[in-house]
Amino acid sequence: MQYIHARLVRYLSIIEKIGNRLPHPTAIFIFLAAIMVPLSELINQFGIEAQHPVSGELLRPRSLASAEGLSFILTQTIANFTHFAPLGSVLIAMLGLGIAEKSGLLSALLSRLVKATPARLLAFVVIFAGILSNLAVDAGYVVLIPLAGSLYLAAGRNPLAGIGLAFAGVSAGFSANLIAGPFDAIMAGLSQTAAQIIDNQYTINLTFNYYFMAASTLLIAFTGSLVNAKWVEPYLGEHQSKEHKQSQDTLDNHPGLIYAAIAFVAAVLLLACGLIPEEGFLREPQTNGILSADVIRGSVVVISLIAALCGLAYGWGARTITTSHQLVEAMEDAMKSMSGYIVLMFFAAQFVAYFNWTQLGPIFAISGADSLRETGLSPLLLLLLFMAFSALLNLFIGSASAKWAILAPVFIPLFMLLGMPPEATTAAYRVADSVTNIITPLMPYFGVVLIFVRQYQPNAGLGTLAAMMFPYAVALGLVWALFFSLWFLLSLPFGF
Repeated sequence: MQYIHARLVRYLSIIEKIGNRLPHPTAIFIFLAAIMVPLSELINQFGIEAQHPVSGELLRPRSLASAEGLSFILTQTIANFTHFAPLGSVLIAMLGLGIAEKSGLLSALLSRLVKATPARLLAFVVIFAGILSNLAVDAGYVVLIPLAGSLYLAAGRNPLAGIGLAFAGVSAGFSANLIAGPFDAIMAGLSQTAAQIIDNQYTINLTFNYYFMAASTLLIAFTGSLVNAKWVEPYLGEHQSKEHKQSQDTLDNHPGLIYAAIAFVAAVLLLACGLIPEEGFLREPQTNGILSADVIRGSVVVISLIAALCGLAYGWGARTITTSHQLVEAMEDAMKSMSGYIVLMFFAAQFVAYFNWTQLGPIFAISGADSLRETGLSPLLLLLLFMAFSALLNLFIGSASAKWAILAPVFIPLFMLLGMPPEATTAAYRVADSVTNIITPLMPYFGVVLIFVRQYQPNAGLGTLAAMMFPYAVALGLVWALFFSLWFLLSLPFGF
């Protein structure tokens, strides 16, 4: 074991050194956006194309070097930035969290949580919370991950380990959960449409992968906790700063905690009264549903408002925020810390928009799917190969639902003809699409997590984060794939 650990530390150090020699993340996105112009023209000249598996439409690459491409660049740059999903979610969440942080509420709560959680269970609690938080995925990235860093620091442990562990739960464990959520509904709809290519009476419901994903939740939590304890924390070593930990004790017993608790309970009761009754005023008006309600779809805004309310209540009781000037300063300070993130997101948004507009993503995905279909392997081996293909594709195309909209009409009919249900194919895709989220800089929130890491290690680069997350990606990929194989071979139902 010591030999394996020594070799792993050596390899991770190599990954970190190579990664940190790469240009600044923002510079990488500037380069990627720029290279899309000649690349799209080159591929267009070669005449590479693909036929969409559902519509039958022949997809051809569009060149950014054309008059149409130049028009897109000039007229859509602002919209690409302002409509980029991670931008608004993070900034809105930081407004509320900035108030909670400036008031001292987060420090006090973290101090209490550290005292209440046994040290041996802290890692499990963090990654388990990360997995559950993917019901509101944006909130998991922008709220839980930085809180996990503060929580680890409050416990006297390296905050980077807490950030990495939470990132693994939120992102590498993206599809797993104990509760079916909006993403399950999206995947069910896409899978049903694909299945009806073969059987037009085939129906798939929201819980079609529930058994497998619920069981996977505990598997990921235990595996991630083990990876954190055996490899990641020893690799990172101790964190030098103790300032955060020391400052918490001064706010731990303030009466502001009582005020904040009252504000939180009031907010939760308001949400409960609006969602739990069958005719609740916060339910979706058309379907009377909960998962489609505005407060669920706008969970980041709701969390930000609750954080601000509780922060104000704590600040009033602790006398840390008593004037409007202090309130505004708290939000301004939060925004100042996000300046680097805003610049990064501007160029990331342009690259993603260019990649989508040129249609290179679906063309590459369809071409790769066709090659995989022609291998002629056994059902399980073909599924595992499909998982490897999906995991690799996820390094370049981030949206799980967008990729599945392209891949499902190809692979679900293929595997149905081989005797495998759509539920198994979808579960295989969800496993593969999750585990590589945490090691690709092209995933929109990768830059967000790097900003959180730099709060504790200012010289951290892409290599630092990639090396930190690599053991999680490898371990979870192998364990989850093995778990899927056993589930498949035992013919266990994947869901209801």
